[in-house]
Amino acid sequence: MAVWLQRHGLMPDLVITSPAERALVTAEKICKAMGMGTNAIKKKKRIYEASLDDLLEVLKECPKKAQRVMLVGHNPGLEQLLLYLAGSSTLREDRKLLPTATLARLTMPDSWKNLGSGCARLESITRPDTLPEKFPFPSFDSDELRDRPSYYYTQSSVIPYRIKKGNPEILVISSSKKKHWVVPKGIKEPGLSPQESAAEEALEEAGVEGKVGSKKIGSYVYDKWGASCTVEVFPMKVTKVIPKKFWRERHRGREWVSPQLAAEKLRQPELAPLVLLLAKNLEKK
Repeated sequence: MAVWLQRHGLMPDLVITSPAERALVTAEKICKAMGMGTNAIKKKKRIYEASLDDLLEVLKECPKKAQRVMLVGHNPGLEQLLLYLAGSSTLREDRKLLPTATLARLTMPDSWKNLGSGCARLESITRPDTLPEKFPFPSFDSDELRDRPSYYYTQSSVIPYRIKKGNPEILVISSSKKKHWVVPKGIKEPGLSPQESAAEEALEEAGVEGKVGSKKIGSYVYDKWGASCTVEVFPMKVTKVIPKKFWRERHRGREWVSPQLAAEKLRQPELAPLVLLLAKNLEKK
């Protein structure tokens, strides 16, 4: 659906979503897949289990500068809203109006405050089963198709370190299934720099905060989701270790080890020379 919106030049100025996890994740994924990040998303509790009147009030509160608004919520409220705004006589449907992940596009009155029965014009109803299952790469007008949105294939990572008794130590963590040792890594989130994305991964996966270097140590490529992912690797000087009970992914293990041992432990072979290069650079300081 994000690709369809982008290709039709219909990116929203404002995204209003129910705080329910399924709705919120849908809103986030659509915004990220459009390359706009999640800053445009506003959560409204009233959308959850909302009546028609509740949804109308949410729309009436939209700022005047918001020319295109996306509302992410739940049935039956959204279907009732669609029928009210567009007029039931304009809808000749022989099936459910808004099944999961369906997009109804309406042209609205000039003011969000002037909402009444039949005030809007229905432009289209787009259902996910009518759209391609794969995503164009690297841009929305590309012919190559991949299993995930294009931003999934650009990733960033940090090698967390500290200096203890004059010697560098590297923080390694276990993978999510505790089968091998890794360092924090994740998708570069739209709207964030590679360093900011990697810092978020370090907080979630390793439970640490710190200063991420402005220059990468190196990069590597690995295969996932039917194609190749490129990972930029940055140094991160750890300034704070989050207590285990507040660590989001505390099911992982974490361990401070020497650079030499880290190079041996890490599953990704391309990381070993980068760890040793970081240690060498730290020893020069």
